[in-house]
Amino acid sequence: MREAAITSGISLIIMAIAAGFSYGYIHGSLVVPGDISTTYHNIVSSIMLFKAEIIGWVVVLLLDVIVAWSFYIFLKPVNQELAMLASWLRLTYAAILGIAILNLVFVLLLSNNASITDHVQANVTLYLEAFEMIWSIGLIVFGVHLLVVGWIGFQSNSIPKIISILLVLGAIGYIGIHLSKTLLIQQNITTTLELIFYIPMIAGELGFGLWLLFKGGKVTINP
Repeated sequence: MREAAITSGISLIIMAIAAGFSYGYIHGSLVVPGDISTTYHNIVSSIMLFKAEIIGWVVVLLLDVIVAWSFYIFLKPVNQELAMLASWLRLTYAAILGIAILNLVFVLLLSNNASITDHVQANVTLYLEAFEMIWSIGLIVFGVHLLVVGWIGFQSNSIPKIISILLVLGAIGYIGIHLSKTLLIQQNITTTLELIFYIPMIAGELGFGLWLLFKGGKVTINP
C-alpha cells in the first residue's frame, strides 16, 4: 500500500512538471493560434525544442500507465470494482493521448521537409489541431476517471475529504471544458469554465499526489 502510494505520488508530481513543460512552456510558445506561417517557422527554427515537447508527452503517457496500476493497488481495499473502473478509464485516456502524440510526430516529419509550401504549412496546422482535439476527447475520459477516484475518496476513512471534493470539482471542470471544446461551443463559455475550475483542476490531482507521497498508505484506507 505504501509503495503504491509513493509510486502514485511521485508519478503525479513528475507528470505535472512534464505536462507543464511540454504544453504550457513549449507548445504555448511555438504554436500561435490562427497564424499558420508563424507557427510553422517557430517549429522549424526550434526543432530540438519541439522534439523535447514530444519526449515530455511520452513521459506523461508512460507515467499515466504507471498511475493506472498504482491507483488500483492503493484504492482497491476501499472499492475494488470502482478502483478497477478508474484504472481502465486512465488507461483509455493514455491510449487516446498516444494517438494525439502521433499527430505531433507527423508535424515533426513535415517540419523536416526541405520545401516550405502552403500545403505543408496547412498540413502542419491540421495535425496540430488534431492533437488538440484528440487530447480534448481524452481529457473528457480523464475527467470521468477523476470523478470515480473522487467518489472512492469519499468512501475512504483516511483520504481527506477536501481532496475528494477537489478531485470531483476538477473532474467536472475537465468534462465541461473539453466537452465545450470538442463540441465547438462558443469560446467565451469555455474561457469562463476554465476560470471557474482552474484551481480545482490543478489542486485536485496534484494535492492527491502530495498526500499520497507523504501520507498515503501509512494507515488503513478501508471504508
